[in-house]
Amino acid sequence: MTVKTAWLLCLLSLTGAVALPVQAELPAGYQVVLQTENFPPFNMADNDKNFARDANIQGVSTTIVREMFKRAGIDYTLTLRFPWSRVYDATLANANHGLFSTSMNEARRPLFKWVGPIAKVERVLLAAPGSNIPNLTSLEQARQYRIGSYKDSAAAQALEKAGLQPNNALRDQENITKLTGGKIDLWGTTDPVWRYQARQAGVSGLRNVLTFDRADLYLALNLDTPDEVVSRLQQALDQMKTEGYGTCNKHPELC
Repeated sequence: MTVKTAWLLCLLSLTGAVALPVQAELPAGYQVVLQTENFPPFNMADNDKNFARDANIQGVSTTIVREMFKRAGIDYTLTLRFPWSRVYDATLANANHGLFSTSMNEARRPLFKWVGPIAKVERVLLAAPGSNIPNLTSLEQARQYRIGSYKDSAAAQALEKAGLQPNNALRDQENITKLTGGKIDLWGTTDPVWRYQARQAGVSGLRNVLTFDRADLYLALNLDTPDEVVSRLQQALDQMKTEGYGTCNKHPELC
């Protein structure tokens, strides 16, 4: 063996040693069943109805999730449904199902595999225009008021964890009418979601009396989802963040 040949073999060996790992193959025809709800400006139906498929679903999170799956090379279907509890339970029970946009808390953490965060939100208590309720410094101070929230939402769960008993509606938009009609004193909801809903309802002057929680939003996947899927999606999202996805510059409607 000549010295030149020996050097070539050595270089080939080193090249193989540092080569990037090849992505694991997924089963033929593999597909993730994605579901979401009307949660503007993150995910929403074009026609504001409670059912939509694929191209008829828009929003900041929807744009990010679509790009994640495209870059990860993973096929999917996307459906918007109502109520949220139906979407949540289906993802818990069925392999290769996923949902977005949802927050990760202590109770939910072990129930899913997570990709994210894809966005950030704040949980707030809102008072009606002209309300005499002062700005609050804690949820304990809110205990004396009638609070409305959205069934199975993270905002409702945070209120319940704090020992409050919100009157939970099946649609968060119902709380706007309840609040302005005097049926509840405070609305426990999510910012910036409430801003979009109030504009759609033609309501202005709602006042934030307390920000009681801040959270990141994620794509949650059924526990039986292959780790390869989770890894590819997270890598795609991490790269997208370097390009401005999830920021005000890329998505002005967030700010």
